[in-house]
Amino acid sequence: MALNLAHQIGSLAGTQIAAEVTTGEQSSSATANVSGVRKVPLANLRCNAPGEALSPPILTPPLTPRSAENRPAMMSPSLSAACQAFGTLSPLETAEESSASVAWKEGGKKEEKKGVPVYVMMPLDSVTNGNTVNRKKALNASLHALKSAGVEGIMIDVWWGLVEREAPGAYNWGGYAELLEMAKKHGLKVQAVMSFHQCGGNVGDSCTIPLPKWVTGEIEKDPDLAYTDQWGRRNYEYLSLGCDTLPVLKGRTPVQCYADFMRAFRDNFKHLLGDTIVEIQVGMGPAGELRYPSYPEANGTWKFPGIGAFQCYDKYMLSSLKAAAEAAGKPEWGSTGPTDAGHYNNWPEDTPFFKKEGGGWNTPYGEFFLTWYSQMLLEHGARILSSATSIFDGAGVKISVKVAGIHWHYGTRSHAPELTAGYYNTRYRDGYLPIAQMLARHGAVFNFTCIEMRDHEQPQDALCAPEKLVKQVTLATGAAQVPLAGENALPRYDEYAHEQILRASSLNVDGSAVDREMCAFTYLRMNPSLFHPDNWRRFVAFVKKMNEGKGARRCWEEVEREAEQFVHVTQPFIQEAAVALMH
Repeated sequence: MALNLAHQIGSLAGTQIAAEVTTGEQSSSATANVSGVRKVPLANLRCNAPGEALSPPILTPPLTPRSAENRPAMMSPSLSAACQAFGTLSPLETAEESSASVAWKEGGKKEEKKGVPVYVMMPLDSVTNGNTVNRKKALNASLHALKSAGVEGIMIDVWWGLVEREAPGAYNWGGYAELLEMAKKHGLKVQAVMSFHQCGGNVGDSCTIPLPKWVTGEIEKDPDLAYTDQWGRRNYEYLSLGCDTLPVLKGRTPVQCYADFMRAFRDNFKHLLGDTIVEIQVGMGPAGELRYPSYPEANGTWKFPGIGAFQCYDKYMLSSLKAAAEAAGKPEWGSTGPTDAGHYNNWPEDTPFFKKEGGGWNTPYGEFFLTWYSQMLLEHGARILSSATSIFDGAGVKISVKVAGIHWHYGTRSHAPELTAGYYNTRYRDGYLPIAQMLARHGAVFNFTCIEMRDHEQPQDALCAPEKLVKQVTLATGAAQVPLAGENALPRYDEYAHEQILRASSLNVDGSAVDREMCAFTYLRMNPSLFHPDNWRRFVAFVKKMNEGKGARRCWEEVEREAEQFVHVTQPFIQEAAVALMH
């Protein structure tokens, strides 16, 4: 971030949504029935304050997890520099103190203390196209502020399109080496994302970072390396998983390229692994998520809450479909995907395939196709995870995978948007348990989004149900005994969102008092609005509550009063930093 944060990082914004609408259908699942799970609020989450009236926040429509639209910034230079002052308030932890905090172990287990450590996502363009740290002075100041607030660490996108941009095997770690050293200096842990996808084309992508030049060159020669829909539209966010094991990238397969990249990262930063770098999140699709690019926002192709479209029409995917159909004794099913599944912006009942009564999704053909489509995605994830776990074996880091929180039309029978994304989740089938089981086999963490959302905040005519979805995923990860981590899908600075995150992270969805919490929470994203005094005060209180864990009995207002004092004490430093900035 530039020292004047307001002119460098766009905050996330959207339009206000309508109030809750009464709907008919409710969601359920065969193996993880989430509709009947009763709510268990955290104990003493709020104090009784007679006469207190809190206004609900202005809400925004649900978008993809790394999404954000730029809006005009509203912060003064003094607030931008405030984090410089926060860094002077509290000395950094020593290495011994840091190691005495949450100990990150393989499999996501925590030792020494309870609670959920909070990480903060860095700006997407923290490293420039010239492989240097972007807005270094302000970024350094912001890291001071985050550390002083009790944040455990930061999440950094390590872009394939920057590091291996020019030629195969030619890695330039320039800006990342400096950025990681900055994190180490401030005593912050790092979640490093192996970002094998393109940045740009989704809401909130504040910069454009395409795939490596030599990769896009191969796509130009063979367009079927890109995901393709039934109308021939190519998606260049991420290579089609249909060519995972084919030597289509100058003699290497895509999976080999991903493995070589991770191996080079390991070798270059081995001195930081297990100490500063504590987690490797492996990108497996658009926005770094294990899914198909079924709802692309570039050029207005898809808009919320459309059902999306299947992405199986490149020649490599069709070849696999043909082979699967022949193996099933139904060769007539192998020539194409569903042709009656509507368009990106249709709703389920608009289409013969997804409609609730007599829909193709609930026929033998539909079951065959959806099983193949989702299995291809699972195998893709397993191939990359197998490489990642082998490469980082013994390095003292966790491996994690992000799964998208597709909560719109969740209340319908077919769950169409989840199906087009590759999650075979319907009213009669749990699509998240197989994902959790696959991650468990590889010792990986299940990272899930939309943790901050509440059902009644979302457009009910689209039968959105993020809370029910999060509960289903919580039950699935519990059954598979895989650690669960979370992220917020949209930037939220209000107590309502913070309290929802606290509830979700406690994992008390079935009413039991098991000693289980999320293994981490990553906050989206560092931007100017986070450092606004009111937002900062609430954020500091939120981090403290997360660190205390679900067994804490202190109420929210008590923690906020402490945060208020913290912010008040730093005001002189804010003014001093502002004067220094102007000169």
